[in-house]
Amino acid sequence: MDTPAHPDEDLRPLLARLRAAHQRQVPTYRQRMDDLQRLAEAVRRYRDDLAKAVSADFGRRSRHETLAADVMVTLDEISHLRRKLRKWMRPERPRVNWAFLPARAEIRRVPLGVVGIVAPWNYPIQLALVPLADAIAAGNHVMVKPSEHTPRTSALLARLLAEVFPPERVAVVQGDAAVGAAFSRLAFDHLLFTGSTVVGRAVMAAAAPNLVPVTLELGGKSPALVAPGYPIELAAERIAAGKCFNGGQTCVAPDYVLVPRAQRDEFVRAWLASVRRRYPSLAGNPDYTAVVNHRQAERLRAWLDDARERGVSVVQHRPDGESPPPGVEVLPPTVLLDPPDDAKVMQEEIFGPLLPVKSYDSHDEAIAYLLGRDRPLAFYPFDRDRARLRRTLDTVVAGSVCVNDTLIQFGQHALPVGGVGPSGMGQYHGEAGFLTFTKRMPVMFQPRLNGMFVFDPPFGKLADFVVKWLAR
Repeated sequence: MDTPAHPDEDLRPLLARLRAAHQRQVPTYRQRMDDLQRLAEAVRRYRDDLAKAVSADFGRRSRHETLAADVMVTLDEISHLRRKLRKWMRPERPRVNWAFLPARAEIRRVPLGVVGIVAPWNYPIQLALVPLADAIAAGNHVMVKPSEHTPRTSALLARLLAEVFPPERVAVVQGDAAVGAAFSRLAFDHLLFTGSTVVGRAVMAAAAPNLVPVTLELGGKSPALVAPGYPIELAAERIAAGKCFNGGQTCVAPDYVLVPRAQRDEFVRAWLASVRRRYPSLAGNPDYTAVVNHRQAERLRAWLDDARERGVSVVQHRPDGESPPPGVEVLPPTVLLDPPDDAKVMQEEIFGPLLPVKSYDSHDEAIAYLLGRDRPLAFYPFDRDRARLRRTLDTVVAGSVCVNDTLIQFGQHALPVGGVGPSGMGQYHGEAGFLTFTKRMPVMFQPRLNGMFVFDPPFGKLADFVVKWLAR
């Protein structure tokens, strides 16, 4: 679908068509299973084209990272949905309060109707298709707005989805920020947005006049905390893996690291050694993902300049003197030593291969530092002291936690994805995604013979006796 000249006027009829189709025929279990199967087959069929499109949009994106984080995660989610869907669709059978017997009750899991999905550019396949699959499994029709910052991938997704779904079941809306704003103003039955906290606030405000329920998958500054006594080289290895994946352009990437002051320099050396092992070259290395565009690269360079102007020591991995190909924005993995909290790199989510390393003198001081900041989308404690780790997990609230590693919690079926406060609201993935796009509708069944006549006025002695007995 091309960018509309008047987005509000063009998108409302499209939403109306999808809603009317849903009201005519709510997708059955068989239809949902078939839709998911055809979606998986299309993703497999387009796998190589998708990897090429994403790489072209980024200037250079590791093919293996696309296949692992975009294609594999999507196919894995669809497979899990198909295995569990029949169980999830069954009505729940809660007990009825004994005073209302022989009535019975159930909670039906019914689709909401038409769901809107706004996908970002950093994982443009997975973050469009995983919530789409969750919404389809729940029996909804869907409108998807992929990112304008990855136009080749967005166009390919539109083609792929047009092959899988009729236009009244899934529609793809392409266009710029104005189209995205109009999309957010539509009267969906649910709206899921993945992106920055700043834009998330605007999306929530746009949805508010229609009282559209929203799921916001945002970001923020996800910390890693290396506890005293944890092996520094192992922590550095795993934090480097999480930070450098996709060039640091991951919403749950470790944004900064807290390390014991006496071990800060050891950590930095180990982190740089891990980076060198992974990326012996950068300029022409197909395994090292570029920053998505010039604007994002300039933002990161400006933050580095700001840190240097403040006297912050900056250490970069620069293995070669070559220049990257034209149009490829390669930023080297970079460590910033103890930047002040008012530095730009400590104020906003970094979303790039820059890693501030902050020193602390006591574990309690580090915990207090975390508690003084917004609750993050992810938290990465590295600790082998079980009692101390338990106290940490009892104290720090985050969207998700991975102990002694990074990123891998995002790919677990049984673990919902979602932030808290400035890092987001609501959850999806697996059953959490199915339930997000479902209304748990309670239903009470009253039989012909029941005791409710006791409470019909005029009240008599029987009503007096029953009320006194029930309220005893």
